[in-house]
Amino acid sequence: MTKFTTRSLCTFLLLVWTSGVADPGTVFAPDSAGGAAGKSRTIIVGCKHFTEGYILGEIIAQILEDRGYHVERKFGLGGTLICFDALRNGDIDIYPEYSGTITQAILKLDDTTSYPTVQQMLIRDFGLELLGPFGFNNTYAIAVTPSLAERLQLNTVSDLARFPKLRLGFSYEFLNRHDGWPGLARTYRLPGRPVGIEHGLAYQALRENDLDVTDVYTTDGDIDKYGLVLLKDDKEYFPRYLGAPLLRRGLSEGVKRVLGELAGKISEKEMQSLNASVLIENKTFREVAQEFLRAKDLLLSVRTSSEESKWTTMLHRTATHIKLTVTALIAAMAIAIPLGVLVYRLRTIAKPVIYFTGLLQTIPSIALLAFMIPLLGIGVTPAIVALFLYALLPILRNTSSALFSIDPILKKISVGMGLTTWQQLRHIEIPLAAPTILAGIKTAAVINVGTATLAAFIGAGGLGEPIVTGLALNDTSLILEGAVPAALLAIVTEFIFESIEKFLIPKHLLQQRVS
Repeated sequence: MTKFTTRSLCTFLLLVWTSGVADPGTVFAPDSAGGAAGKSRTIIVGCKHFTEGYILGEIIAQILEDRGYHVERKFGLGGTLICFDALRNGDIDIYPEYSGTITQAILKLDDTTSYPTVQQMLIRDFGLELLGPFGFNNTYAIAVTPSLAERLQLNTVSDLARFPKLRLGFSYEFLNRHDGWPGLARTYRLPGRPVGIEHGLAYQALRENDLDVTDVYTTDGDIDKYGLVLLKDDKEYFPRYLGAPLLRRGLSEGVKRVLGELAGKISEKEMQSLNASVLIENKTFREVAQEFLRAKDLLLSVRTSSEESKWTTMLHRTATHIKLTVTALIAAMAIAIPLGVLVYRLRTIAKPVIYFTGLLQTIPSIALLAFMIPLLGIGVTPAIVALFLYALLPILRNTSSALFSIDPILKKISVGMGLTTWQQLRHIEIPLAAPTILAGIKTAAVINVGTATLAAFIGAGGLGEPIVTGLALNDTSLILEGAVPAALLAIVTEFIFESIEKFLIPKHLLQQRVS
């Protein structure tokens, strides 16, 4: 009960700021089978941050929109566990998943478990439903360049054991999954210490000879793009990964029927071709999904799926980014400045409080966001809480340090003048500390502008969205669409705080601080 209440309260308090006033009929309408109320409820479709995930997510979203359902997209979520937890928590309703991933990474079973058994276990243990597979098997494979395969006569994964000095680079998920590198190394007795690399960047690293070996998905469009050689899995280590919609139990039968139309419709060659359309032909995910659905006669309406203009999208992302940053900063100021004063007045708690906030700063950003999911789900709320925690230390430390460094003689004079503790703080100590406190707020603001780009991994939007998508596509221009505005926003933040400083802080205090 406590978890539900906390999460609901946080979501409600941020609703007006982040999304405007929601239509109660849309948010809370029951998902009845085939009825108008079921179609009025917004269905949230998620996906992981790789090319195929985006395409499948878009196919699911567009076929539902075609049948009259309202759809919200939460694409580019950071990996299997984030998507799965988001689905369990009700933050998303559907996302494309793979049977092998569910078997190995979620259920911790062996790869001989049948598809119907996996479906039954998901319903029993998690209340989730795995629909019929799309029709393709996208399993893992180990890839090398043609030149390396020819030079070393590499044909099978077993051949890698003869070359312990090969440079291995695998995706982070593959490195840590039970069905990834740990099991592969044991099965084939492979030496070497692989490094972690973003999946989309591994192809470029192979092409530029920065890596020798990496993991790929067998339906990746990059395989043909770079002409890679897939080593034969001669010990049949990798299980089958049948792609299928995974959804929370309780969605209407109408939704399931619509998604059921996708079963068996995508072959492995077709999936690889869809991926290649994005990677090689530079088509958008929306275009590729729409062309596929039309080719399969799965779109009933004649309307096309329209996209916002690039500038409109950028403005929307920037506004979201600013909301995340400003909300977290205001909350951090409201807590950290009074806490800094308290630390100044109660010296015994100074070190524990500052050490604790410093410890929060050492937690990697993406890890902190992931920790938030079981408590607050995905989206805006956990992103703001994480940014709030990161903003505490600069403001708290600057506030307490500024107060501690005030000239003791001035303090004695204020006591001699008969000022109360509150009057000393208000008329002397806070004004003298103001330049340093403002500098801490500025530092926190700039840090938050950069850190907020990672919020895209948990579906909070902002300028991190094109960065996440660009990493998945290995598209530098797309990465820059997010990175450049974020950098400019940080510079603008600096100028804004300099203007505030000149307006609020007396000149003699500014000169004193600079000298």
